[in-house]
Amino acid sequence: MKNYIIIFGLGAFSYGLIEIVWRGYSHWSMMIAGGLCFVAFSVIEQKFSHIHILYKGVLGSIIVTVTELVFGTVFNLMLGLDVWDYSKVPFNFLGQVCVLYSVLWGFLSAAAIPFAGKVLEKLGGERKESRLYETSAQSVGGN
Repeated sequence: MKNYIIIFGLGAFSYGLIEIVWRGYSHWSMMIAGGLCFVAFSVIEQKFSHIHILYKGVLGSIIVTVTELVFGTVFNLMLGLDVWDYSKVPFNFLGQVCVLYSVLWGFLSAAAIPFAGKVLEKLGGERKESRLYETSAQSVGGN
């Protein structure tokens, strides 16, 4: 659990920093979204490290886009905080998410997912798939 708290903090800081660099400011809610996404990224890498990086990027894009849609619906539409508004960007949905940023998040996710896995590994987390393969290999070999 401690490792995931560290992963969450790193993701929260990074997401906020990306927003500040990209648009000049951020909002605390986006840091929570970033922390959750980075935890999800570390789990993806932990369980599916064998999946091609392209698929990881697509999966990461979906995770970030859905997270932004949920947070946008709550903070922008329901609470009226106007944290962001993509309504002028082509192919947007409710002004909360858009195809352009989903694609950009896909490229960023393709790099961030393996990185999240490495961070988790350095913190002492193990890859569950490697245990699965070891167990399978032992039962096939009769050990």
